[in-house]
Amino acid sequence: MNAIVPIKPGKLRQRVSGTLKTLSKTPKGMIPKVRRPDFAFKEGDVPRYWWGDNPVKTLLLAAMSSGFPPGERFFIDSVRHFEGQITDPELKKAIKGFIGQEAHHSREHDALNGYLQEQGVDLARLEKEILGFMNWMRRNLSPERQLAHTVAVEHFTALMAEEFLLKFDALDEMDPRMAKVWAWHAIEESEHKAVAFDVYKAIGGSEFTRITEMMLVSVLFPFFTSMHLYQLVRDEGQLGNWKAWRETLNYMWGKPGVFRKLLPGYFSFYKPSFHPWDHDARDLVEKAKQRWLGETG
Repeated sequence: MNAIVPIKPGKLRQRVSGTLKTLSKTPKGMIPKVRRPDFAFKEGDVPRYWWGDNPVKTLLLAAMSSGFPPGERFFIDSVRHFEGQITDPELKKAIKGFIGQEAHHSREHDALNGYLQEQGVDLARLEKEILGFMNWMRRNLSPERQLAHTVAVEHFTALMAEEFLLKFDALDEMDPRMAKVWAWHAIEESEHKAVAFDVYKAIGGSEFTRITEMMLVSVLFPFFTSMHLYQLVRDEGQLGNWKAWRETLNYMWGKPGVFRKLLPGYFSFYKPSFHPWDHDARDLVEKAKQRWLGETG
């Protein structure tokens, strides 16, 4: 597999004194908690189509999982690149929590992807494609734009975590062993959703770069996900399973239409006053923690 290339050096903007405290809406004390789960799967441990016995739904999450290990290593590096420029003590702690959570996401999804690979779901090929694209960004984009890319993708993942996985019944439809992995990931995506954004604001990141990078991500994220979903469903011999496609499309865009209901949150990103914590889902996350992680808060 391709090696990870380092982020190329770039010029940094000087942070305006006091800007972070003025702009950040992150609740005080919101430091991401680093958990160390160890999800182990054995051959035949879970059904092949572990989300609602639906191959399309199952392989959609498998396709997304394939990109998590290289993607999250990219996110860590893009934030860590600016860590030395941050003086706010609470944000410095949040960065440590962000890095810890993302590192464990990468590790656990690497293990999950390995399990699925052993079951005949070819995620290694997909992961290699994502890693190649991440390395292209490392070589060709400025550190500021790489951080803006992280900010944009973190908004996508937080929306899907809160509104898709935690708010609707997706987790209830999954095999409990798989549901626990996705619940844990969703909870932590919500907890650290503003860290990269707050770093970006703290180093004086450009609004033009932030907005234009989201426009690019809005094309790239669906493109890679759709292409990889098609490849996996084709390899599984399920392209003609119209019932599975119909159920999936209805769930995402019809009723309940979880992707359709993400649109207001997505478009809020383009407001000059946007902050990830404009949408406060702590109550939803706390309930999920109690149910899936055995935490009381």
